[in-house]
Amino acid sequence: MSIPYLKGYLVKPSVIAQNGEVTFTDGTNDVTPNQQQCEAYGYTYNKDTGTCSTFTFNQGLGVNLINETNYIKGFNNSTETGTNNTHIMGENNTVKGRARNNSIVGSNNQINNGINNSTVIGTLGETTASNSLVIGGNKGSDNLGERQSIQLMYGVQTTDGTVTNSYLNNITDNYFVVPDNTILYFHADVVAVRVGGEGAGNVGDYKSWVERGVVINESGTLSINRERDTIKGNGTTTGWQPTGAVSGRNFIITCKATNSMTVEWASNITFTQIKTGVAL
Repeated sequence: MSIPYLKGYLVKPSVIAQNGEVTFTDGTNDVTPNQQQCEAYGYTYNKDTGTCSTFTFNQGLGVNLINETNYIKGFNNSTETGTNNTHIMGENNTVKGRARNNSIVGSNNQINNGINNSTVIGTLGETTASNSLVIGGNKGSDNLGERQSIQLMYGVQTTDGTVTNSYLNNITDNYFVVPDNTILYFHADVVAVRVGGEGAGNVGDYKSWVERGVVINESGTLSINRERDTIKGNGTTTGWQPTGAVSGRNFIITCKATNSMTVEWASNITFTQIKTGVAL
């Protein structure tokens, strides 16, 4: 409902923002009211900020309203702005915001900004990848993520014999980032199945492997020491293979099939992590 002009005033309130701040109008342009104009319409004027408000904004209340879909049990848990559909049971846990569909059970755990569909349990576990499971195995005086297990998925489709990167959650150019001064033992259960193509063999040909090894980030420089075992296969799969690799700060699984075959790849990867807290 439009507010009428008070007698003797050429401005009136037009918009009230979510934080309670009132913007006035002269009928054409937005106007910031002075103290006399603000108080004449029954609002509160803040001399320190030069603003006119209909109520005092409470930042904590705003966050709670934004995050109203969360379920939290325990003391001193924090869900920052944009956290939705998240369950927390425990103490001193944090979700850094812009995150949804996550769960935490334990204490002093953290889900990083923008992470979705993940679970962390235990103590001082740090979740940095969507669609992942993290187990924090730390005592209260350890650093965040110092000792933890991380489970996640990589995937890709290949159509020729080119060595091709697979991706975290099958999202192009998305990879697990290895933290600085961290060592990881990785164990990747990899399976590939042919779903199309005109080359020799048949749809349904498959092969499986275990790709494993150690990745270390020494003050920002990654290196890898790895090996591969073929488990079982069937059909025409000559030349197929996955390989663990690193690039920049990223952990990668490359995949190679052969020409004229369309092959789907999936890697279930478990990392055993020590985040040292010292320069390596």
